[in-house]
Amino acid sequence: MRRTTTARRGLAAAALALTLGLSLAACSGDPADDPSPSATSTSAGDPADVAALAKVEVEGEPGSKPTITLPSTPFEVTALVARVVDEGTGAEILDGQTLSIHTAAVAGADGSDLGDSYAGDPEKIAADDQMPPELHDALVGQKVGVRILFAALAQDGTTNVVVGEVVDAQDTVPPLERAEGEAVTPPAGLPTVTLDADGKPSITPIADPPPTTLVVQPLIKGTGDVVTADQTLTVNYTGWLWDGTQFDSSWDSGDPASFALSGVIAGWTQGLAGQTVGSQVLLIIPPDLGYGDQASETIPAGSTLIFVVDILGAV
Repeated sequence: MRRTTTARRGLAAAALALTLGLSLAACSGDPADDPSPSATSTSAGDPADVAALAKVEVEGEPGSKPTITLPSTPFEVTALVARVVDEGTGAEILDGQTLSIHTAAVAGADGSDLGDSYAGDPEKIAADDQMPPELHDALVGQKVGVRILFAALAQDGTTNVVVGEVVDAQDTVPPLERAEGEAVTPPAGLPTVTLDADGKPSITPIADPPPTTLVVQPLIKGTGDVVTADQTLTVNYTGWLWDGTQFDSSWDSGDPASFALSGVIAGWTQGLAGQTVGSQVLLIIPPDLGYGDQASETIPAGSTLIFVVDILGAV
């Protein structure tokens, strides 16, 4: 569940968020001085956008935060466009792999720094058919170490300019279809969770007052990798108010949800980090770790939230 609405569905949205710098960590770093080579290839797109991106300068040695210099401001494009500024020397990037990418971004409006990830962990994203084609075509077939320059429209209609440097590429483990592992018997005093034949959960609420602290109760203990707070998860989930009123479910939409664990409400981040892939987890989230005193869509202000989450994958 996102901080403002329900979980963002689909890796295409996550990929686009990456190119726009929406998930960049605000980390400091000193730009290097050496200019990078000129572009070796440019994605198809509006000729004016392609020409505009060709005028953006990227300076600095690979492996360090680059300096991005715009030809003028405001810098604008009409759609996502990309070009390679440095070819890599590592293994070839293959379709479907999970890429670890360091990013740095500037605002097209005035060239101001939007942050970078070079002082921390790289972003992870799948190079699959859910990725915007401009990115997919620019990345697949290149080699690890490649630096790519992107320009795209942000949500407010302005243009952001991003450098992405691929530092690793690994074969992607496909997500599970449902939670699997050892069943865990929850303690008394919690809402009862029942699964249908497909694994979709329902709950029987209790009449007791809601807890005031986060409750994290595994119902199935998966055998996969431990989830970390910087990963992107694929999950199925259903959410209810404390009285048992359902307000959201990826099961009903027909597709699992994918989201950055760092970009969701605090109860999800705290509750799911440290769990294992394959697990099913019951979360009871007090208002201060959910939406607080702000209403969100069908969730009233001050609500205690109940979720059952199947962790299907993590990258």
